[in-house]
Order: sequence, then C-alpha cells, then structure tokens
Amino acid sequence: MAVKNNKIHIALASNNGYVVLLAALVKSIDCNHLSDETIFFHILNDKISLKNQEKVNQAVKDSEKIQLRWIAAENVFPKDVKFPADNSAFPKTAYLRLFAPYILDKEVKKLLYFDVDMIVKNDVSELWNIDLQGYTMAAVLDVGKTVGCAWGGIPNYKELGLPADAKYFNSGLMIIDCEKWRQENIPQKVFKAMDDYIEHVNYADQYGLNVVFAQNWLEIYPLWNWFANNYHPKPKCIHFLDIKPFFKSYQSDPEFRKEFFKYLDMTPWRGMPLKSDFYRLVHKAMIKLKKRLTKIGS
Repeated sequence: MAVKNNKIHIALASNNGYVVLLAALVKSIDCNHLSDETIFFHILNDKISLKNQEKVNQAVKDSEKIQLRWIAAENVFPKDVKFPADNSAFPKTAYLRLFAPYILDKEVKKLLYFDVDMIVKNDVSELWNIDLQGYTMAAVLDVGKTVGCAWGGIPNYKELGLPADAKYFNSGLMIIDCEKWRQENIPQKVFKAMDDYIEHVNYADQYGLNVVFAQNWLEIYPLWNWFANNYHPKPKCIHFLDIKPFFKSYQSDPEFRKEFFKYLDMTPWRGMPLKSDFYRLVHKAMIKLKKRLTKIGS
C-alpha cells in the first residue's frame, strides 16, 4: 500500500568534500517539489563544517515546505561497528545510508535515500508515492543491469547460486520500508556478505546490498536514476556516477553539468569555479591508504 501523508522523509549522506553536491541536490528537490507535503531531510553528516552546514541551510531558508535535520555520523553508526576492509575508494560516508532507518522516529515507515551526486528534476512526491508492493526496498537497474555483468555486477554470482541474468540495481537511489529494513537487520547482513566474500567486493556496500536483496527487490522506472554519461531529454533524476560536475575533468554529458550548476547557483556557492583533479585524486588515494593501514593494524 502506498504511503500518502503530508510528510516526505529523505536521507542524504555527505562529507565536507562533497557538500556542494549536497547543496545542489537539496535545492533541486526544493525547486521541483510542487505538491503540499513537507520534506524532512535527514542529513547524515560526516564532518561537514558548521560554516558549510549554514550555507546549506541558507539555500532553503525561504522554503516553507523544507526542513533540515543534521545528524553527526558518530550518532548514526553503532558504537561497535566494524567496517568491511575492501579495496575500493569509497569512504565510510557511503555506509551511513545503511543505518538511516535506525535514526528515524518509529512512526516513519518509509524513507527515500539519494546519493548526493544527483540532481532531481521531477516532484519527489511522485517517487515517494510508489507502492513498494511488500518489498523491503526499491531501486533502478545499474548500468550493467545483471549480476553476471563482466565489469560490474556480482563477480561471484555463480558461487552464490544466482543466474547470470538476475537483475542488479544501483544503490544510489532507494525507497526503503524502514520497519522491514530494521526487522531484517539489513546492515548486519550487508556487512557479513562483504566480509564473507571480501575478495569479490567491487562497489562497497552496493555489492553487499545486491547479494542480500538478490532477486527480491522492486524495480522502478529508470528515469528516476538516470546516469549522466547517457543523455536523455527528460530524466527525473540525474546521477553523476563518474567524475563529478564541479571538476574540470568531468566527462559526462555537458547538458547535465549545466543542470547541476543551475541549482548550485541558487545556493551560497553561486559562481564557484571548477576544481582541478588534484583534490579528487588525493582524496581517493587517502581513503585507500587508510583502508590498507586498517588492514595492517587489525
């Protein structure tokens, strides 16, 4: 049964390095929300500076239907959490989404999650009112589409007894049944899948999520998670999977970069110049180094 009330709950996770993505996403959702619901943003905050938090607040200060709730990462992760030691450049910030349903009030039955490297072009209430049909979560097919995709998917799908053509989703957008998510201990299952098959983990918790939900998730319209490397005239949500649009080395569709800056320019980051690749490459290298050091110390 679809959840229809006057509140929409959205979880977003970011660190200080990608706060401009967060700001543009929030503003895009604000601008395109035409129905009457109040949107509650639960921002899972991985050391975003107070100055930058205030900038995001300023971006929507005149919006009567937007409320922001900032939640520090240390209050989202369980105290004894042990992160899988994969070899990816995904930071711990990526895992915040797994725990989002646990920091909401129990009366919140449903949650939308967006990666911050997205721009929403349609009214988010359309997504909110999708019926989960009894599933714990809904998502859009990933670029590779199946678990047997040679360069993505689940590398050990045969070992797991999955058919090669089983569908594989992108975890950047999820509709979540909060009660089922908690009842099924999804974070624990995702981390266990990653730990058990760590040599096959390619895209951090997206691997674990696809193992846990294999052949048991609701597929939704692809325009709600449209990948920026492939132009479409009317995407509902643009996802900048590759190099982000504020870097000089951005390689995806140029029209989608314009869309990003259209919304960013409605925030205190208006007129921000493009950044060199130095920050991006150093940031990725530091994440990988920290993971190696953690392995050595464990």
